[in-house]
Amino acid sequence: MLEYSAKHERWIVLAGLALVAAMGLYLTLQVGDMLMMSSPSAAGTIAYAALLFAMWWTMMMAMMLPTAAPAILTFAAINRKFAGTSNALAAFVAGYAAIWTVFSVIAVALQIAISDVIALSMMMAVTSSTLGGGLLIAAGLYQMSPLKQACLRKCQTPLMYFSHHWRKGTSGAWRMGLSHGVYCLGCCWVLMGLLFYGGIMELNWIVGLAIYVALEKLVPPKFMLDRFVGLVLVAWGGWSMFAALR
Repeated sequence: MLEYSAKHERWIVLAGLALVAAMGLYLTLQVGDMLMMSSPSAAGTIAYAALLFAMWWTMMMAMMLPTAAPAILTFAAINRKFAGTSNALAAFVAGYAAIWTVFSVIAVALQIAISDVIALSMMMAVTSSTLGGGLLIAAGLYQMSPLKQACLRKCQTPLMYFSHHWRKGTSGAWRMGLSHGVYCLGCCWVLMGLLFYGGIMELNWIVGLAIYVALEKLVPPKFMLDRFVGLVLVAWGGWSMFAALR
């Protein structure tokens, strides 16, 4: 089963991405519409913050859970082969999802904190070309950083990851899910900042970013997709900032 999963994981990931992303993005947009229809006075309320969290959380689950499919499939195959705990897979997925849940909380806190000093459009994108260019450059530079490379390698080779980090039992599966989620977060957190560039509620931008994150984990390292995209982002950001000054 492990060999079968390894051979077909790319197609399984794409199918999972299409299904989970569609459901998650639908809920994201539904919550987004509720936020858009809320009155300006509601921006500082607990209800508004809860809706904002719901939007971020469903979006992160839609974007990131499908990209973890290679690790999830590999974990499931190893767990079955060695007669592991029956609920270990659920614990692993829950641990992974917990990391992106924490990220969603931080993203909401950040968005609320900057809402009074940084102008956002109706689609929740920064309106400043200079700031937008800065986000692109920051993401591009991080793409080429050693930390990004180290985290991405863990995501690209789940079998190697488990060979060094395997833990027994449900608690072990939970901790492995947390650990793998941390590596995934280290790989993608700056890219998630680009949602403020294209628009947190802009469907095409969200889907495009999700597809790229999936491809980045599936394309063999020898093609250096991450570094190529990093150079493109830096050039794009530089041009955006230059155009804003003209």
